[in-house]
Amino acid sequence: MGMTLEERMRSAVAALLHAAGESQTDLAAALGVSQAQVSRRQSGAAAWSLADCDAVAAHYGITAHDLLAGPTRAVEALPAQRRRAPGRPATEARPAAAQEVL
Repeated sequence: MGMTLEERMRSAVAALLHAAGESQTDLAAALGVSQAQVSRRQSGAAAWSLADCDAVAAHYGITAHDLLAGPTRAVEALPAQRRRAPGRPATEARPAAAQEVL
């Protein structure tokens, strides 16, 4: 059996966070929620809403369809300028030029 839609969403968000070099705090700020709310959604204690899916997809510059298709598709759809540079730690901020794309 494959992953449920909820599992695909959580996996895609985790993969995007890693690929973009962002933290849950970064995503929370972009969505206008607390890091604790993102953490609860990622742990499965709370659900990602459809509005959240749209907001997460917009934040990463991908479609909601790509996001909900799962982690592989979501990361493949992630624009190159949003990707963490190879060798740069995930906690290091992206260059300002990459942030302006948002």
